Amino acid sequence: MASTIRGDDNFDTVGSSNTNTRLAKAWVVFNGTGTLAVLGNYGVSSITDNAVGQYYINFSVAQANVNYAVICSAANTASNGGNADYVVSKTTANCLARHYEAGTHRDSDNYQAVIFSS
Repeated sequence: MASTIRGDDNFDTVGSSNTNTRLAKAWVVFNGTGTLAVLGNYGVSSITDNAVGQYYINFSVAQANVNYAVICSAANTASNGGNADYVVSKTTANCLARHYEAGTHRDSDNYQAVIFSS
């Protein structure tokens, strides 16, 4: 039996014309140290190691435009604190994500990114 969740906050799960804009278009979890290893993904064709702490996230299907949101983070097992994870460039085919930790770019052993677009 199917369930329907409805609310008064515009997050109606049934009959909404913009449901697709609320779903992740792509996501990835990968180990960026040593040889890159994708641990799980959806909508991501590959990860390219651009430089220390810098990764191209390549999409399986191009985004409609560059007005998409990327949320990224790293959860290093040996973190030195002062982490910053951010995207420096976006195209419809990929985005360049960086991990900055303790004053320098560093590779991450557990990097995650989620992409939302219309």
